[in-house]
Amino acid sequence: MGSELEHLDLIDLISARYFELRKRADQKWDRHSTTYISNSEWSILGVIYACEQTTIVNISKKVDISRQATHKFVNRLNEKGLVEIRNLAHNKKQKSISLSSMGEKFVKKNETLKSKLEQQIGGKIGYDRLQILKEILKSDWGIAQSSERSQAKK
Repeated sequence: MGSELEHLDLIDLISARYFELRKRADQKWDRHSTTYISNSEWSILGVIYACEQTTIVNISKKVDISRQATHKFVNRLNEKGLVEIRNLAHNKKQKSISLSSMGEKFVKKNETLKSKLEQQIGGKIGYDRLQILKEILKSDWGIAQSSERSQAKK
């Protein structure tokens, strides 16, 4: 992939590396499990894992997909036995979404697989450079649209 990246701008470089990493992570998962999990489903599982329990509305906001699509993905995850859906006591319309024990195991195993991939990258580019890259990616680039600015436009 090296020479193919030479003439790409920052946005396309990040995109190319993302798709390469996502493909490798998916391959590692596929060698580990026969349960297919899409990128959107992984994103949703990650949100639920971080929150312990949440709602479709909250998941939808965090993964930036429609509530209808989120609902479809959550139902699919429920069918796979990875999440549990319960009625909220104070709200009959919304449901509480949490990971099942199997869902939690899947998320933790996937985190381990991704960590091993990160270690491979660190071995190739150097752990110090990997740490710098992570710090750069976590830093404020000044390009995120704040909620104040988006509210002002309305």
